Amino acid sequence: MATITKGHPWALILGGSTGLGLATAKKLGSKGFNIIIIHRDRKSDLEKINSSFQEITLNKVQCVSFNMDATNPERQKSLVQEITAVLKDDKVKVLVHSIAKGNVKPMYAAGTGELEGQDFQLTIQAMATSLYDWTKLLVKNQVFSRDARIIAFTSEGSTKAWPNYAAVSAAKAAIEAIVRSIALEFAPLGLKANCIQAGVTDTKSLRLIPGSDQLIRETLRRNPNKRLTTPEDVANVVYLLSTPEASWITGTVIKVDGGESLQ
Repeated sequence: MATITKGHPWALILGGSTGLGLATAKKLGSKGFNIIIIHRDRKSDLEKINSSFQEITLNKVQCVSFNMDATNPERQKSLVQEITAVLKDDKVKVLVHSIAKGNVKPMYAAGTGELEGQDFQLTIQAMATSLYDWTKLLVKNQVFSRDARIIAFTSEGSTKAWPNYAAVSAAKAAIEAIVRSIALEFAPLGLKANCIQAGVTDTKSLRLIPGSDQLIRETLRRNPNKRLTTPEDVANVVYLLSTPEASWITGTVIKVDGGESLQ
């Protein structure tokens, strides 16, 4: 492990190897944050992923990564111990939840492959309740700094029905509710929690949704700025929410979609 850069705040990103999570890691790293990334990827993809992580250190900050399942309760406990060892006397200033691990299936199909109850449970646990698990563990282990920021990603699908999106939609609605409650109940510890509602973003996760090409076309039609949201658009707002000036923003959903949801 490389020497830890002193004097920099720390950001912990759950699901930071691609998409919104990786863009956020790069943005915060460019603004002087040391980065801890927990991700779950195949060995065949690690060379490219580790190269991206190495780029972050060019900002003279530390980037520590763990290729482990952040949604597994036992792994969570062991990871917190490893994180505290990395931090030493430092604390986590920003926690970003960017886990994209869900089932995208139709509720009704003529053949096989319909959404099952277990699909809802697995998706909601990974994409919503795991945020509370991590928040609670970090609080109990006194890992958060005072005035820490918790940021999760949601989508317009939390309130709208899209084909094949039911389980993820339920998870997005759940994470918004969880973030509101974290903002309320952990306020005495100085924690602020918010959701970013990202517009449709062309990521690996989007491409896994059946009919994603049609969703992209429809988004380009109705977005007044006539383009998709980029991971960098979202990462910019994560950084804004990490600043001292954003300390009075908590318990809300902030749209980062270029006006996509206006019509």
